[in-house]
Amino acid sequence: MRRHYALAAAALLVVEVAIALFVHDSFVRPFLGDTLAVILVYLLVRAATRLGVPAAAACAVAIAFLIELGQYVGLLNMLGLAGNPVARIVLGTGFDPKDFLAYLAGGLAMLGMEFLRSRARPRS
Repeated sequence: MRRHYALAAAALLVVEVAIALFVHDSFVRPFLGDTLAVILVYLLVRAATRLGVPAAAACAVAIAFLIELGQYVGLLNMLGLAGNPVARIVLGTGFDPKDFLAYLAGGLAMLGMEFLRSRARPRS
């Protein structure tokens, strides 16, 4: 396990929970929260696998897209999980095509941050 990615994911999870509990606006919760969710998935993928930066970013965005498509087709109802609060949080409850932009923004933000991080490393 890559510990620094796991620690970053844990810290971001705290931020995401705080947003979910305390922020009820029209930008931070719906857009920034979804952007950060993709970053959280990216960090978890990097912590748990050996995938490189581009593959992990693509994986995180793909997961987010699939979850959003699941919302579109009513996946929670199909699985009989519409009343499960954990499933509702993890899989979401409402389709919004604008969310795809937030997911792409999260993926691009991670690519940018990883690029800057690689440039800041001392070369041997």
